[in-house]
Amino acid sequence: MLSLKYLIVSLSDAYSMIIFVYVMLSWFPTDRGILADINNVLARICDPYLNLFKRLIPPIGGMVDVTPIVALLVLQFGVRLLVNLF
Repeated sequence: MLSLKYLIVSLSDAYSMIIFVYVMLSWFPTDRGILADINNVLARICDPYLNLFKRLIPPIGGMVDVTPIVALLVLQFGVRLLVNLF
């Protein structure tokens, strides 16, 4: 049972890192080249989860998107709570 908990936490940490890299990559122009390819792959992985929160949380001031922060907090707290319950 301990190894299953470790696997779940490790996968959530890896997904959190992928979301973090995706958000950091959004600060750079990714029109073409290798960054565009990486951005497209990360978008396919991260956008389904992030879009759940984008529907609920509007951008602050019309420009600042805090949904990745909320999504990461929900992911981390949710996994930790799930692991501690079982």
